[in-house]
Order: sequence, then C-alpha cells, then structure tokens
Amino acid sequence: MNEPHYHINLFWSAEDACWIADVPDLKPCSAHGATRAEALENVNGAISGWLDVAGERGFAIPLPRYRPAIYAAG
Repeated sequence: MNEPHYHINLFWSAEDACWIADVPDLKPCSAHGATRAEALENVNGAISGWLDVAGERGFAIPLPRYRPAIYAAG
C-alpha cells in the first residue's frame, strides 16, 4: 500500500529526555527515541501500524492536511 506522506513534528522533550515525533493528522500517533533518527524511524512504524489498524477496522483514513505555520523574520 502506498501510504500518504504525513507531516511529522519532531522536537526535544527535556522533561522526557528524548526526541518526540508526533503526527498531527493521525490522533494519537507519536513515538520517541534517544536520537532524531530513532524517533523518526519509530514514528514511521507507528504511522504504518495506525493505518493498518484503521484499515482493518474500517475507519476512515484521513488525508494529510496539517501544515506547520511558517514565520517570516521581520
């Protein structure tokens, strides 16, 4: 199956002492890792799992819609 390309928010959590990867279009779909690469690898697996379960249960698969705000320095 060709999976849509969903936006991933990637950020450091000082509280959790790890990188967090969150997929805003797929609630709740997130993962973490000790490195950025690990968090991204883990969230890609979470996206696949989320889509598989939604498909098996007949849930609607949302189209990628989230786009982060872009701020221009002024």
